[in-house]
Amino acid sequence: MAAPLTGRSTQLDRIDRLILAHLVDHGRSSLADLAEAVSISASSAQRRLRRLEADGVIRGYRAVLDPEAIGRSLVVHLSVVLVDHTAETVGRFERWIVDLDGLISCHHVTGDVDYLLRVDVADVHALDVLLRRTLAQIPGVARFTTMVATSALVDRFSEVPPAREQ
Repeated sequence: MAAPLTGRSTQLDRIDRLILAHLVDHGRSSLADLAEAVSISASSAQRRLRRLEADGVIRGYRAVLDPEAIGRSLVVHLSVVLVDHTAETVGRFERWIVDLDGLISCHHVTGDVDYLLRVDVADVHALDVLLRRTLAQIPGVARFTTMVATSALVDRFSEVPPAREQ
């Protein structure tokens, strides 16, 4: 039996993990293709899929877009440090950042920085606008560091961890 997900009671067995791994790479698979890929019947695949969705293991389905194809070929990672960690400063930053144009992800992290962001922008000019007219204007931001991606070795949306043996 597999260990439960952290903070959840859902048990994921080997078949559940195979289903999840298949869906990460093939989210638009038909039920028949999914069942065949994990070697179970279509009805069993459907029951498991519905349970994984109902339990919140599968939070949704989405299209993963090619940044270059939509005019956002410059992938930028930013680390952000706030002036302090009061509820007011953190709340203000988070309210500003969630609607940031091109924001792909924003994580509150531990360590020397407070937030790590990924923002996809069109070009260096758009990056300059983002930095000078947006981030630099957010009250409570002490400093930020910009890292422009020159290539992507791995860019997975998510990955299913292997089942633990008990």
